[in-house]
Amino acid sequence: AKMVNLRRLLRVSNRSFLAFIFFFSLSTSCLYFIYVAPGIANTYFFMVQAQGMMLRDNVRTIGHMIRLYTIKNSTLNGTDYPDGSNSSEYIAQPTTYLPENFTYAQNLPCPEKLPSMKGRIDVNMTEITMEEIHQRFCKSLDIQIAGHWKPKDCKPHWKVAVLIPFRNRHEHLPILFRHLIPMLQRQRLQFAIYVIEQTGAQPFNRAMLFNVGFKEAMKDLDWDCLIFHDVDHIPENDRNYYGCGQMPRHFAAKLDKYMYILPYSEFFGGVSGLTVEQFQKINGFPNAFWGWGGEDDDLWNRVHYAGLNVTRPEGDLGKYKSIPHHHRGEVQFLGRYKLLRYSKERQHLDGLNNLNYTPEITLSSLYKNITVNLTPELAPVGDY
Repeated sequence: AKMVNLRRLLRVSNRSFLAFIFFFSLSTSCLYFIYVAPGIANTYFFMVQAQGMMLRDNVRTIGHMIRLYTIKNSTLNGTDYPDGSNSSEYIAQPTTYLPENFTYAQNLPCPEKLPSMKGRIDVNMTEITMEEIHQRFCKSLDIQIAGHWKPKDCKPHWKVAVLIPFRNRHEHLPILFRHLIPMLQRQRLQFAIYVIEQTGAQPFNRAMLFNVGFKEAMKDLDWDCLIFHDVDHIPENDRNYYGCGQMPRHFAAKLDKYMYILPYSEFFGGVSGLTVEQFQKINGFPNAFWGWGGEDDDLWNRVHYAGLNVTRPEGDLGKYKSIPHHHRGEVQFLGRYKLLRYSKERQHLDGLNNLNYTPEITLSSLYKNITVNLTPELAPVGDY
């Protein structure tokens, strides 16, 4: 009897042990996707959603084409079309971009739709060294120290500071420069590029780096437009004009990793643009988002609490390719949901007005590097 009881006990113990191993493995995997590898699960989940949305749209398109074909082959009113107009919605509309022989004038503002802006960009993700980028651009494109450039044949419509938050992405930066610098020149914008690099052991704080970049950029020039640009977002269309407007602009409306579909209507990540006045009015980005995620949603809230709206480029102008990386070495900020609930209360307490930092500045021929060691103590927030 004792042997039978012992065997039963061992069987129960083995089952308990196996159950423990199973639940431990499951919980560890969940923690990995939630905390260590943020973005992976969300990206794949959205891709599945996007495939379904694309399939639905394709079915609608096929149905629409069948209807058009049926209408075209009918002989109502003695014409190919029921309204008797011999017209089609597929006739290309005349372009509003200027012709190749457009004449520039040094004393007049540069137009926003230039003949040099051809549209689709051939994106090249092949890795290239920064030295090769320097050799290619610095002499041939007449770029001044720290990446300053302005057109000579017309007055730039916007003076643009491009701010790039950075940590451990040395292979991505030259790929971005390969595409971004010629695009900005074709758009005839006066610009300079600022790379704001975070050091230290704290989680990556994209928003705080943008605030630092803004303060440092404004010491150089009276910029009037700010472009907040992730290093891994490569524009696919040079008609996506990087000037600002009466409302904040979300440039990266269609990202390839989201199947070129906007993930949600309040999405404001990747590449955005605000005038200096707009950015100061909303008190900049929040400084409290340590880790990946949430700061762009908070920026969306700040914009709307300030009585502003967000605009986006039409059609395929807002297409971007994303360099795959899955936020290497960066953790997801799990406290972002609580902070987002109190966006309005924090807006005038946390941002440009409570930021302190000590930068290290180095100048490159293509950009200014601003290095900062960020800690929460540099942006204290009172009770709200």
